[in-house]
Amino acid sequence: MAVIHNPVLRGFNPDPSILRVGDDYYIATSTFEFHPAVRLHHSTDLATWSTIGHALDDGFDLRGIPDSGGVWAPSLSYAEGKFWLAYSIVRTMDGDDKDIDNYLVTADAVTGPWSAPVHLGSRGFDFSFFHDPDGTHWIVGVQWDQRPEHPSFSGLVVEQYLPDERRTTGDATVIHREDGLVEGPNLYRLGDWYYLLIAAGGTGWNHGITLARSRDLLGPYERDAREAVLTTRDAPGHPLQKAGHGELVQTPEGDWLLVHLASRPTLHLGERYSTLGRETCLQRVEFDADGWLRLADGGHHAAVEVVLGSPPDDGLDASPGAREWVDEFDGTALDSRRWTTLRAPLPHDVADLAVRPGWLRLRGGHSTASVFDQSMLLTRVEEHRAEFEVVVDAEPRSPREAAGPIAWYGRSGWIWLQVTHDRDNGRHLRVVRRDGSTTTRSAAVAVPDGALRLRTVLDGPELRFAWSGVGEEWTAVPGVHPAWTLSDDHGPRLRFTGLFLGVRADDLDGRGWTADIASVRLRFTP
Repeated sequence: MAVIHNPVLRGFNPDPSILRVGDDYYIATSTFEFHPAVRLHHSTDLATWSTIGHALDDGFDLRGIPDSGGVWAPSLSYAEGKFWLAYSIVRTMDGDDKDIDNYLVTADAVTGPWSAPVHLGSRGFDFSFFHDPDGTHWIVGVQWDQRPEHPSFSGLVVEQYLPDERRTTGDATVIHREDGLVEGPNLYRLGDWYYLLIAAGGTGWNHGITLARSRDLLGPYERDAREAVLTTRDAPGHPLQKAGHGELVQTPEGDWLLVHLASRPTLHLGERYSTLGRETCLQRVEFDADGWLRLADGGHHAAVEVVLGSPPDDGLDASPGAREWVDEFDGTALDSRRWTTLRAPLPHDVADLAVRPGWLRLRGGHSTASVFDQSMLLTRVEEHRAEFEVVVDAEPRSPREAAGPIAWYGRSGWIWLQVTHDRDNGRHLRVVRRDGSTTTRSAAVAVPDGALRLRTVLDGPELRFAWSGVGEEWTAVPGVHPAWTLSDDHGPRLRFTGLFLGVRADDLDGRGWTADIASVRLRFTP
């Protein structure tokens, strides 16, 4: 017996794709503009998961990609003795236009090395593979229509893939359309039926999962009479909001589980803000007497706790507690399972672990507005209460040089405690915040010479900072800052990522200025 506590992948881990090979389960999740791309997770019991790496790492470059573009909705499958990974790269999003490239890579082991990518076309996004028991291979995905007088989500299409020729046939068939928005399709064949699992309603508060089926791969598909297999759109107080975008996996014992995304919002003035982003959950499901998919415990709401098997006293209970990690930067490389960067890896001469042992020397980069070369290390925020501490040893010489801890959502949403310099104040601390196109700066906070300990405290919708000399008592930085603005749900733009904490350095004059970073500690409290 095991007890699953949802989310099983906490913090920004959206669009999960699940796979079982033997006794091992794998989940791939979207990474959007962050690097490395396509996060990979492993479990043997479905309750406890570990991040084992990324599929798209060395040499993968997303510079120039817009916020919330990049790698969308990976699909992980296994066929002919290989792992298959399909993914979309969204290169531009401008009004009705989207420039999208879809790819396939394969590997003998999920940890790689992965093959050179095969281009699958630019028809749309959310491509997934269906390996028919008859030996054929098919892609199912969303077809995009850029014409403003037509629905952008113009249907779910299927197209055959020819592995020996490393190409698709080029002929796609629309197999399902609805008046509402449908995406994230996955095909399964069970007995005489082809089942089409669908994400419906858009990946927001109206999100859900529906089902259609046909006795022929190319349709027509009959829609389930029930509005949703899974949704919390009718339960705004439920702890797992935005539930949708799912895939099925079967255990060796024949039981079925549904992996899906959901969000745990924090409240500000009664409004919901999903600062942690979209997270990954698991539910028990079964097929009813009429062959339709249902939650095993009834209803259509996501469960926070899911019991697998009979509950003996010594069963596995992976309840999330307080947890922390420390990085002393005493290795030869950064741990990419923990740290992420924007769009491309940081070169060794930008993030140098050798020049000062026990420290990371971070060479300043572009501004927070850049889609090219920012110098920033980030880690996902997994709970609404978190403390991030870092030691910063930096001697900026002008307002165009700055370093320090940052709470980051995207280029138009961040809160940064800077060690910086100006003529009037000398070296000092200052909180700088971006909200949309507006930047605000706090008053300067005087600090002594030498290295500083800097603390970021997240408490639900609020963010605070503090500082101290190394080995001294903490002093609060004045101000309470709106962490709730760092979410998908703030502002008019459609966004899809989540909150990160990290550290960055800017050198806007490009003179090679550096800041030294040490002793990062991050603690989460559920």
